[in-house]
Amino acid sequence: MTTYYAKGGKNISLTTEDLRDALAETFNKVGLPERALLLPPDATRLFSRAGELTVLSHELLGDRVTDIMPALGTHSPMKPDQLDHMFPGIPHELFRPHFWREDVVTLGTVPGEYVSEVTGGVYQKPWQAQVNRLLRDGGHDLIFSLGQVVPHEVIGMANYNKNIFVGTGGQEGINESHFLSAVYGIEQTLGQANTPLRQILNYAQDQFCSNMPLLYALTVIQQMPDGELHTRGLFIGDDHQTFFDAAELACQVNITHLDRAPKHVVAYLDPSEFKSTWLGNKAIYRSRLAIADGGRLTVLGPAVEEFGEDKEIDRLIRKYGYRTKAEILELVEANEDLAANPSAAAHLVHGSHENRFEVVYAAGKLSAEEIESVNYTAGDLAALLKKYDVSKLTDGWHHDADGEEFYFLQNPALGLWQAEGRSL
Repeated sequence: MTTYYAKGGKNISLTTEDLRDALAETFNKVGLPERALLLPPDATRLFSRAGELTVLSHELLGDRVTDIMPALGTHSPMKPDQLDHMFPGIPHELFRPHFWREDVVTLGTVPGEYVSEVTGGVYQKPWQAQVNRLLRDGGHDLIFSLGQVVPHEVIGMANYNKNIFVGTGGQEGINESHFLSAVYGIEQTLGQANTPLRQILNYAQDQFCSNMPLLYALTVIQQMPDGELHTRGLFIGDDHQTFFDAAELACQVNITHLDRAPKHVVAYLDPSEFKSTWLGNKAIYRSRLAIADGGRLTVLGPAVEEFGEDKEIDRLIRKYGYRTKAEILELVEANEDLAANPSAAAHLVHGSHENRFEVVYAAGKLSAEEIESVNYTAGDLAALLKKYDVSKLTDGWHHDADGEEFYFLQNPALGLWQAEGRSL
């Protein structure tokens, strides 16, 4: 198990040439594959530079790249225009969609005893390690997973083997991974590298993937207050340490510590990235450790048009709404449809304000009645965009025209915000 390339630091800004050189150096060390499968994220991770790494890998490997599968998880398949935007120049015929409900195989089962051990006894069920069958049966001698390490609500720090077991995972594995993490607790998970779920995925990789030629490329991206993005690190390897090194840097550049808790946070959801509350609720996840008790979060989502990207999950969100953790766990016990979709239940827990703060959701393509029905306060998008001119705002403290102080987040997906006195 080896780290083939590692370069990172708080003052580094890697260029396209740096990325190309890193990939060339890595392929020189591991040897050129005969058949390579590339596993980038989808358009919801547009700013990860994984699209660029995919394009560069295709340029360097040429016809040796036989398949590219965006790690969709439960997300909708990418559309042709999204493929062109994120992976310019790559022929569409190389892309394979992932269907999480049907096109998977089970590699093995993580014992319930181990799950109980790492979760401190709060969850005891065994966990199914599932992946898209192409990973096991595709005849590849390189499976190259590309993505970004960044704070995450389900696993603490995103990417690495989450891209495998969730990004190309199946219904059982995805559902249980999200639910066990929600039961364990989002506030104990956010921004942590060695979470219970991470330990479970590492166990699965160690025990069930020894014959799978996995290699990971992990970026660390920092967004500056003025919106400028810098690639602070790139780590390429096939071992756990490669991930932990990237996560350590991500903790330094992606977690913002505030000296006081804002009473009002305003978060903007880029239309090119966020079209559902399933994704857009990162505004809630990533700011919840900062918002003052009794405070308010205003979410500006011009392109938000649905709750869940999956039709059944969308139905469940509309049916049950974003309630407190205790309420959702009771509903799981009492309702077969929610119990059959634990990832939806987990999402409802993660997206809850827990009656601690108000969520004002200004969704461009959902009605006020729809927003109110899921336990949020509806916001007037046009009026709020006029009040909070996102083209002029930078990350940080501001005052609106009425003199009210607020803290602005221009892309909540790229970080985690924590106020002094609140623990991760």
